[in-house]
Amino acid sequence: MSRQVFFYDLPDRFVAGTVGLPGRRSFFLQATAGGRTTSVALEKTQVAALAERIDELLDEVVRRSGGSAPVPAVSPSEMTDTAPLESPVEEEFRVGTMALAWDGEDERMIVEAQALVELEADSDEDLADAEERLLQDDENGPPMLRVRLTGTMARAFAKRALDVVNAGRPPCPLCSLPLDPEGHVCPRQNGYRRDA
Repeated sequence: MSRQVFFYDLPDRFVAGTVGLPGRRSFFLQATAGGRTTSVALEKTQVAALAERIDELLDEVVRRSGGSAPVPAVSPSEMTDTAPLESPVEEEFRVGTMALAWDGEDERMIVEAQALVELEADSDEDLADAEERLLQDDENGPPMLRVRLTGTMARAFAKRALDVVNAGRPPCPLCSLPLDPEGHVCPRQNGYRRDA
C-alpha cells in the first residue's frame, strides 16, 4: 500500500483549532479545499511550536529578500479567521513529525505533518537510522498532510494558531499553572485552594 498524502496547494482554509472545553481541548490542524476537508490531531505544544516557527521562517524570508518577498510583517486583519473547525471533525491521524520549508521559486510556505509512528531499535543510533529511513520512504512512509501557502496565508495561520493556544484556561497569578473553573490547589499557597 502506498503512502497516503493529503495535499493542499493554496487551500480555501488552513487553520489550527480545538474541540472541547478549556483544560480538556483536543487540538487539530484542518485543511479545506474543493469540498474536501482533512483534520489531523496534535498536541497544544506542537501547535504553539509550529506557529512560532512559521513566524520565524517568514521573518527570515523577509530579511533575506531585503523586504521584497510577498510576506506581510503581521497578519492582515482581512485574513482573520475566527470560525470554528469544519464539522464533523474526523481525525485522519495523530501528528508525530512536522517540517517547514520556503519554496523561493514559487514563493510558498510548505507545511508537512506526518503521522506518529512507533519505532523500536536497540540503540539511539539504530533509532535515528530507522527514523530517517521512514521519513525518506515516499512509497511506504507514514500518512502525511502537506499544505502550500502564500506568505500572507501562512502569517494568518500562525496568528490564529497562537490565539487558539492562548485561549485556554487563564494562568494563576501566583504560580502560573492553569486555573480550572473550580479553582486549583496552588503550590505557592502552601496547598490552600485558590478560587478562579
